[in-house]
Amino acid sequence: MTKLENPVLMATIGGAQGLRGEVRAKSYSADPTALGDYGHLHSMDGRTFEVLEIREMKNVVVVRFRGINDRNAAEALNGLELYIDRDNLPDDELEEDEFFYADLEGLEAVDDQGVSYGTVTGIFDFGAGDLLELKGPGKRPVLIPFSEASVLEIDLEAGKITIDPLASGLVDSDDDGPSFTPGNSGGDKPKKKK
Repeated sequence: MTKLENPVLMATIGGAQGLRGEVRAKSYSADPTALGDYGHLHSMDGRTFEVLEIREMKNVVVVRFRGINDRNAAEALNGLELYIDRDNLPDDELEEDEFFYADLEGLEAVDDQGVSYGTVTGIFDFGAGDLLELKGPGKRPVLIPFSEASVLEIDLEAGKITIDPLASGLVDSDDDGPSFTPGNSGGDKPKKKK
């Protein structure tokens, strides 16, 4: 059994595909067929999975794992989430302005005056562009656009992102305090990420 220090979700297994033990899976990597390129995959219950074959099929990948040889074994994996340790992700392949989603979670969101608007607790894409979820102490989570207008700077070493609260929809005007009113300023993403 392997306990991951810093797990990163790589895929969620769906239903069985055929009779040979293959499964359909939703891959969260930039290249869905690279799922096995990061080493063995792990479930939170301690099981380890080795990818033997992988191919794309519409919006999912079809995967055959070592030791999963029939439909019944494949069906038992339905809904299982598979992770790798963050250390297995290839930092050297990232461009200067690229980030992994996992690296953004936990960063504190502050404005240029140092006022905190919470911590990044998730990154979502509902079809209209990436959104960062911020959660502050005693406050409800709020979503802000992950765009150049809203997110001005990302400093991984300092553990924070600098945001424009007005462009993020967090305040109604420059002289208002944090109101956490959802809004959308649109615009391009500040940094490309994998």
